Amino acid sequence: MSAEGSNDLVQRASVIPWTAGKAQGVTATSPYPPSAGFYDEALDPEGEPREAGGAGLPLLGRDLSALSARVRDAVGDRGVNFRSAGGAAEFLVCPVPRVFGAEEWAALEAGLAQRVRALDAFVADVYGPRRAVAEGVVPERVIATSEGLEPAMHGVRPPGGTWVGIAGLDLVRDASGELLVLEDNLRTPSGFGYAVEARRAILAALDVPGELMPRSLAGLPELLGDTLRASAPDGAEDPYMVVLTDGPDNSAAFEHAWAAEQLGIALVEPHELELRGDVLRHDGRAVDVVYRRTDADTVDTEVGRMLVPPLRAGTLGLVNAFGTGVADDKLAHAYVEDLVRFHLGEEPLLRSVRTLDLCVPEQLEQALDELETLVVKPRLGHGGHGVIVCPHAEPEDVERVRAQLIAEPQEYVAQPTIEISLHPTVIGGELQPRHVDLRPFVFLRGEGKAAVMPGGLTRVALGEGAMVVNSTQNGGAKDTWVLA
Repeated sequence: MSAEGSNDLVQRASVIPWTAGKAQGVTATSPYPPSAGFYDEALDPEGEPREAGGAGLPLLGRDLSALSARVRDAVGDRGVNFRSAGGAAEFLVCPVPRVFGAEEWAALEAGLAQRVRALDAFVADVYGPRRAVAEGVVPERVIATSEGLEPAMHGVRPPGGTWVGIAGLDLVRDASGELLVLEDNLRTPSGFGYAVEARRAILAALDVPGELMPRSLAGLPELLGDTLRASAPDGAEDPYMVVLTDGPDNSAAFEHAWAAEQLGIALVEPHELELRGDVLRHDGRAVDVVYRRTDADTVDTEVGRMLVPPLRAGTLGLVNAFGTGVADDKLAHAYVEDLVRFHLGEEPLLRSVRTLDLCVPEQLEQALDELETLVVKPRLGHGGHGVIVCPHAEPEDVERVRAQLIAEPQEYVAQPTIEISLHPTVIGGELQPRHVDLRPFVFLRGEGKAAVMPGGLTRVALGEGAMVVNSTQNGGAKDTWVLA
């Protein structure tokens, strides 16, 4: 997650919640003073509600603690949770929805669809002719040293021609208000089922007038089903499809079961599948499509060794295919906008958070000159481990990182510190600003055909000043509305 910016201690402007004051005819004031250096999603710099972003605030009512309790009960009644090392954990949903206007969302939707189409084309190119390397768009070393590269997939053409069936991108809004792509998640991204459950809980707790009703998420199962069917082998008119899970200990096990239930297909674990020749079988039937949600993301695993032969033989469709991690590599992120131009012949509609390729001498020099302002990330790994936010690190840690970059520049990337946007969040019965990101979902239904879920999942860091939005690290979620 991008770096935490400086943030003054937030003080309440009034003991009367802003929304309650409006309901009582009190002069409207912001629920908290504007935070310098950050973009507030719901309030403008004067503390007034934004036309679209602030549309949900008047719906909250006076008793925010009671509202939070209603939302929490609605989530709990559905058994929505995620799992971590400590076992099952509560899925925390803030009752304040994050709202996008129709015009802004339309532009974002186009950019998301364009980006994922280009990334899918890049993955196909990596395991095919590698035109992007031959024509100088991406250095060969970016591919050759990627932990997501699967040499065994070279020459494979998945049924349907699509490698990235479902993408979940992580976006942040900077201080200027621009939404930027922080990461491209192309392996087994999770969150869309949780987004639907957040929507269900919020609509049950709020009285939403028709003119503010967000675009429905009811079509999500159809998007998911179309994506799986588009990945089926030729001739499979009514494909037999399964959701493959690690079982109840997987962190997103709830969503695995949710997806299988919504699609009306079997939820299976690896031991329930059998490979006979080049055909995968379940319960006596040949399997046409596997929606792969196990943590076994590589070919050299029990799951990989079972799924790759029928995938290579063309008897099995896989969502997502093995090897897609080569395109969500932290260093590949530096080249995505060039890949959009190369593979699609279009100008990028959505920008990335700039990533410095430290093997380029000029970019390494820039990183060393500006190190105190940058975020340095290990090239390999995930979950924020090893990330150094230099503006907030001790001087000796910054100097240690400097020495590492000089000695092993190929092991790291560097990005500017992004002052991630804020959103009013119920904390202790009051509205307080908390940092948010956005994970929208893009579904590819055959080569070049992309559809975007209207809204996605907003993740919120619940600690004051915190930037980490992961549920395992005191993070929660918000319902994300797109106005019609």
